[in-house]
Amino acid sequence: MEQRTPTLRSVAWLWFGITIAVLVVGFRQAIFLVPTEATMGNVQRIFYYHLPHAVLGLIFPYVNFIASLAYLFWRRRDPLKALTADALAVAAAEVTVLFVGIGLLSGMLWAKPAWGIWWAWDARLTTYLLLWLLYVSYLLLRRYSPSGQTGTFGAVLSVFAAIDVPIVYMSIQWWRTQHPAPVFGPNGGGIDPSFVPAVLWNMAGWAMWGVLILLFRFALERRRQLAEQEAALVAIEASLEIPQ
Repeated sequence: MEQRTPTLRSVAWLWFGITIAVLVVGFRQAIFLVPTEATMGNVQRIFYYHLPHAVLGLIFPYVNFIASLAYLFWRRRDPLKALTADALAVAAAEVTVLFVGIGLLSGMLWAKPAWGIWWAWDARLTTYLLLWLLYVSYLLLRRYSPSGQTGTFGAVLSVFAAIDVPIVYMSIQWWRTQHPAPVFGPNGGGIDPSFVPAVLWNMAGWAMWGVLILLFRFALERRRQLAEQEAALVAIEASLEIPQ
C-alpha cells in the first residue's frame, strides 16, 4: 500500500495537469478561435460549456446506478466490496449534482438572451430539473437516514433517479418543447464544421475533470469509511477490556 500511494498520487497529478491543459485549449477554441455564430452572436459561446455539462450530467447518474446495484449485490456476500461500491455511488451522485446544476445554470444564462426568459416549464427543462432534485434528495437521504441503512435507502432511490435519465434524453423527441432540437445523434441537426473542435475539446476537458473529481471524492469517502471502521474496532476492543 505504501508503494502504491506515491504512484497513484503521481498519476493523479499527471491527470490533473493534462486535464487543465485540455481545458485551456478548449477555452481558447471556444472564446477566441471559433467563428461568431450569425444569429445569436457571442452569447452562443455558452453552448461550448452548456453542452458538455448537460451531456455528462446524464452519464454520471449511471455510474451511481451501477455502483448502487453492486452495493445491493455485495452487501451480504462481501461487505468490503459493498462499501467500495457505496463510496463510488456517493461520489457519482455528488458529481451528478454538480454537472446537472451547471447545465441548468448555463442553460438559463443562455435562455435569457435567446428566448427572452430565464426558464420555461417544458419537458426537457422540467425533467432535467427533476433529475437534479432527485440527486439532491439522494444526498440528503444519505445524510439523514438511520445509521446502517444509508447505503440501502440510497441505492433504492438511485434506481428511480436513473429512470429519469432516458426520459430527459428523449423528451425533445417525445414532446414539443421550447428547448432546441438535438444537435448530435441520428436525429440531430448538426453544426457547422468550424464549431466542432471547440465542442470536442471542451467535451473531453470537462469529462476528464469530472472523472478527476469523481475519483478524488471516491478516495475521500473510502478514507472516511476506513476511519469509521477503525473507530468502531477501537470501541469494541475497549468494551471487551476487563478492568484489573
